[in-house]
Amino acid sequence: MNARRVRTLVVREVRATLRDPFTMVTLVAVPIVALLAFSSVLATNVTGMRLGVFDASEGAVSRRIVAELAAGGAFEPERFASMAELEAALVRGDVSTAIVLPSDLENALSRRGAASPPEIRVLYDGAETVLAGNADAFLRSILSATGASLATHDLRSRDRTPAAGTPGGVRVVTRALFNPTLDGRPFMVAGTFGFVLSFLTVLITAVSIVNERLQGTFDQLQLTPATTGEILLGKLLPLGAVFSLDVLLMVAVAGLVLGVWPAGSVLFFFGVSAVYVVTSLSLGLIFSATSATAAEAVQKTVLFSIPLVQLSGFAFPIRNMPAPVQWLTEALPATHFIRVTRAIYLRGAGPVELWSELLFLGVFGVALIALAVRTLERRT
Repeated sequence: MNARRVRTLVVREVRATLRDPFTMVTLVAVPIVALLAFSSVLATNVTGMRLGVFDASEGAVSRRIVAELAAGGAFEPERFASMAELEAALVRGDVSTAIVLPSDLENALSRRGAASPPEIRVLYDGAETVLAGNADAFLRSILSATGASLATHDLRSRDRTPAAGTPGGVRVVTRALFNPTLDGRPFMVAGTFGFVLSFLTVLITAVSIVNERLQGTFDQLQLTPATTGEILLGKLLPLGAVFSLDVLLMVAVAGLVLGVWPAGSVLFFFGVSAVYVVTSLSLGLIFSATSATAAEAVQKTVLFSIPLVQLSGFAFPIRNMPAPVQWLTEALPATHFIRVTRAIYLRGAGPVELWSELLFLGVFGVALIALAVRTLERRT
């Protein structure tokens, strides 16, 4: 390995990248747009949700409950004059969640020795499963703080189910660890790092090398004294540095614009991201070596990277997938990187807690690098 030749190749690659405005715009714009879009569109937190309210009590306690629900910003209570009007609004989809405050609410609360506590019914649209689940959790938390006993109620079945946490009059205090406000943005921000580094890194690397081969510049490099390893290193080092800067840019935008900063070590996160960048670069090399045109490289990247990210738990919980699919996800590097990223961002985890995930990423990365070099050598 000749350091001078590698340095010359690195400088050449940097100049070529800076002269390509499309690549520069893509490297800067795509990560930022993806970060802002996914954290806003796919976030699962409850904000400003219309909440139907039928208050049969119309007393001080019920007014206090409605006021507390409105104060948090998660719900915008809308009162209905009758139960029939409330149910009609749910059927139309005007509201997705509702509460029914019983007429004997205040009297029941005032009777300390009552056989059964008062019941506040929570109705929600089961067709919107994720949003309904989050709304239900928010409502339980807020309503339980008032000392009321809850019971969820299905609008269609009418079967009452005692609320978790209030059996036999026992008061159970629940607390959300690591994300007390249940804000969905940190979850999506952490996942977006996996999406960008799994898709954009592979795409830029594959297309860049294929274009050089079609233009003949890659073949010209192979006529020089530089070895295949030196040529690859000369291309990968600048690309790796660029995508590492992308990670830094995304961390800054997530923190300054969205208010989402890693709960754990930023340096540790950068180190893990650098390892994953090398893995994605290697995958891009493999696609470039097996593609005759840039269009073919793009097709392979899209066909591979999109399912890779979707199966990695980026937006959908892995535990909800069928067992065979769950086994498949464990073989994907994106799964482990997104898992590590979320552990750092939300739980403040470090190397000790994440050693098995880091081991997988390291071993997989080394194997992919070896495969990429061998594939390119066969191609040449």
